[in-house]
Amino acid sequence: MLAYIIRRLWQMVPTMLGVIVLVFFLFSWVGGDPAYILAGKMANAEQIENIRTQLGVNQPYYVQLWIFIKQVITFDYGLSWSTGETVSQVITSRIGPSLTLLVPLLIFQTVISIILALAISLVRGTWIDRSFMAACTVAMSVSILVYIILFQYFLAYKLNLFPVQGWGNNFWSNLFHYSPLPILIMLAVSIAPTLRLYRSFILDEVGQDYIRTARAKGVSEPRILFVHVLRNASIPIVTDVMAGLPALLIGAFLIERFFGIPGIGREVILAVERSDFPVIKAITIYVAALTMLFNLLADVIYKAIDPRLKLK
Repeated sequence: MLAYIIRRLWQMVPTMLGVIVLVFFLFSWVGGDPAYILAGKMANAEQIENIRTQLGVNQPYYVQLWIFIKQVITFDYGLSWSTGETVSQVITSRIGPSLTLLVPLLIFQTVISIILALAISLVRGTWIDRSFMAACTVAMSVSILVYIILFQYFLAYKLNLFPVQGWGNNFWSNLFHYSPLPILIMLAVSIAPTLRLYRSFILDEVGQDYIRTARAKGVSEPRILFVHVLRNASIPIVTDVMAGLPALLIGAFLIERFFGIPGIGREVILAVERSDFPVIKAITIYVAALTMLFNLLADVIYKAIDPRLKLK
């Protein structure tokens, strides 16, 4: 196992180099001249040239690329162009609010979806099953903006069950006072597609030969589902969860923006609006690295679920 993990980590190096080169040239060629962005509309040619010298963008591309590689290795991306904070400080200060939302969301979403998928598989093919799938299809067709507006208006404004928006400095206050409504909205958005997907995973296992053999031996249906089916269906479920984690971190930007939550997603939107390239590049690199690490973690979890699997 240890040798496999080390080998996989080593294989990530060329992939990360490819991501670094791609990000560098995209921002160098497509992003425009950062000196013009920082100098503003009233700057003269001398000021723009001084900014180019400070940023190092007047040097050859291979020198700029090497500087960017050193920034990635040292986790030092310089200063944010919009706030003046170090990029590492921007990210570390924003990751807490995002995790306060996303960790409970991931737990509730996964557990609720698995329980509902198992329950629906017991009545597969009936009107209950078809009704749930139709409701999921309708729920998936509604924009998240509609959920945000309706939940904020009725649950927060009319019924006063939650604050309309806001965020504080106390973790427990944020977790139990400010985050329940955003989590509830994201659950309403994510449960439908996740339930449909997990149901298909479970029904694929229900049709296997070993399930028919278990039924022929007199094993009860709940035991078949919760012991045999769930264990084998856990592998694609783990794949789905791990693959969605990095995107989930960034994908909460609408929620964070509407509720005034100072998280990573909101920071990405602000960085794009302000053309804050150091922040955007750093977050892009971190998301790529997290994607590869979560894929590795998924492989390790596969082995824990099914010891027969061989990691090569």
